[in-house]
Formats: sequence, structure tokens, C-alpha cells
Amino acid sequence: MPNSLIIRTAFIFILCYMGYFLTPFKDPAGRAIPAAGGLAGLALGLLVILFELRIKHVTLRRLIGGAAGSLLGIVGAVLMSLVLGGALPQGNPALPFIQMGILLWMTYIGLVVGSSKGEMLNLSALGGLFRGDRGGRQAFKILDTSVIIDGRIADVAETGFLDGTLIVPQFVLRELQLVADSGDSLKRNRGRRGLDILQRLQKMAHLTIQILEDDYAHLREVDMKLIELARQHECKIVTTDFNLNKMAQLHGVRVLNINELANALKPVVLPGESMRVFILKEGKEYNQGVAYLDDGTMVVVDNARRVISKTIDITVTSVLQTTAGKMIFGRFDERVHTVYEKPGDKHDRAAPRESTPAGAATG
Repeated sequence: MPNSLIIRTAFIFILCYMGYFLTPFKDPAGRAIPAAGGLAGLALGLLVILFELRIKHVTLRRLIGGAAGSLLGIVGAVLMSLVLGGALPQGNPALPFIQMGILLWMTYIGLVVGSSKGEMLNLSALGGLFRGDRGGRQAFKILDTSVIIDGRIADVAETGFLDGTLIVPQFVLRELQLVADSGDSLKRNRGRRGLDILQRLQKMAHLTIQILEDDYAHLREVDMKLIELARQHECKIVTTDFNLNKMAQLHGVRVLNINELANALKPVVLPGESMRVFILKEGKEYNQGVAYLDDGTMVVVDNARRVISKTIDITVTSVLQTTAGKMIFGRFDERVHTVYEKPGDKHDRAAPRESTPAGAATG
């Protein structure tokens, strides 16, 4: 039998023993009821064990925040009880009930609010025992408006590569709400998509979405507020905004850019390899065709003008990596390569797309 189980069993037994022999309950005639005391001890022991099992999974920050909040709630309740005691006439039968209700209410509110805000405590500032807590703060990530509207953050989170606590500042929610209420139908749809993405993230069991009320009235731009918030709480910013990325790096704030992640995960293609693509349209240069891979990578193919709207095999000639993404150049030789009449062939490595990815240009 595990030691913890032995200790818990002994603890419950002691409470039952105390309740049975101390007999805290009596019947109307004044006779003790040992059985009732024993059952009360058993119930109390089970409640304590249940509380202990639940509190084991609570972080140290939440414990400290909850304890501090409860203490402040008790102090506030005592002060309110003193005021009520002086305002209400002495001997009022409702006074003890009101005072006890205020005490329980303030303690509960302090516990809930303190534990919810406890994750933002900077325990490393206390030094000593909490010095090792500094590294753990990097697990918090702040979401900006662009990455919420983009939506790929939810796909990354569903794979399990992203977990922990995601922070959504209140000023980001306000900006998202303004976009969702815009008179422009395109902006309105983007804003509503962002709100749907937040709801999707909240339903993921391995994630915690925390709304942070911190604001910086002296800063007008949302980007600067995000940077200041990340600096204050030593968090990372998750974004798709190129300008915010550069500004954050200048201020020494770490950034997780979803676009950079997407570029890093694009399949590696080497010159000389063969690949299958769907020629979507004509290129800018003579006799060129343009195709797109599933991830949006542009493929410029020489000698492919005659096979537009067809799936073909090509040979990769070069790969160009830019800040906006990757471009692949290839060549089609009808004497060597195969032409597939059906664009939906199940072996295709590319899918047709109607628009050019941002920052890319046809060759």
C-alpha cells in the first residue's frame, strides 16, 4: 500500500475517532450522539482529502495568489462587519448572519480573483526560493489581433505543439470587436472569424486562455502596448505582423511568427528533383506557366504555356528563398515528362489556387 494512501487512511480514521468520542452533536434531550460525530469526522476527512488531491495540480503562483486574495478578502470582511456593527442596533438577530455571509463572500471572491491573477506574479523578483521561477515565465504567450484573425494558431494548437497559457489583452479584444463591428463587410467577416478562433482555442483542454486587463493609457498604438506588456511580464508575442515582429525585436522582446513557422515547414525541394504540379496560368516571361503548391509556394515552369490547366511532371532547376517565402523554378520537357489530363489526379503534389501569395512575384 502506498505511503500516501496509508497517511490519508490514518487521517480519516483519526477524524472519525475524534468525532465519535468528542460527540459534538446531541439530541433534544441533551444526550450525546457518537455515531453522528463519527460520520461528521468521516465526511470532513473525505472533503480534506478531495481538496488535497485537487490542490496538488495547482501552480505555486495560483496558490500564492489565492492565499493573498483570501487574506485581503477576510480583512475587507472584518472592516465591513465593524461598520455594520456600529450602524445596526445591538442585539439585532440578523447581524451575525449578515457578518458571516460577508465573511464567506469576501473570502470566496478573494480566493477566486487571487488565484486567477496569480499566474502573472513575478516570483523571481523575490529571489532565493523563487529564483528558478524566472525561466518558467517564458511559457506565457501573448496573442495579437493579426494572429487571431489569421486562424492558423488554432491549427497549430490542435496538433499539440502549442500548450500552456495564452494571454489575450483586453485592448486586443477591443480592437477585434471594432473590426467585427466595421461597416466594411470584408473587415467585419475577418473580425468575426477572429472571435470564432478565440472560442475554438478556449475549447481546447490543453490550453488556458486568460484575458488580461492591463492597459497602458499613455501608449496609443496597440503594437507598443503589446511590446510593453510582453516586457513587463517577460512573455513572448505570437503574431503574423511583420512590422510588430521587427519592433518587438528592437525592444528585446521575443516573437513567435506564424509566417516564419509556415515557411520553415514547407517541403524541401532540391534542384534536379521531379515534382508534379498543376499549371494554373501563364507566367510573365515567354512560354512560362505558373503553378502553386498546397502551402502556397509559387512554382514557375519554363516551356509550360501549352499545358495550362493540366497536371504535369517537371524537373526543379532552382529554388529561391526570400523574406516573403519560397519560389521554385522548374522546366517541362514534353519528351521526358508526363502530362495528366485530369487536374484532380490523386497523386498531384499541387493544388490550383486563384491568387498570388503576399510578397511573391511571378518570374
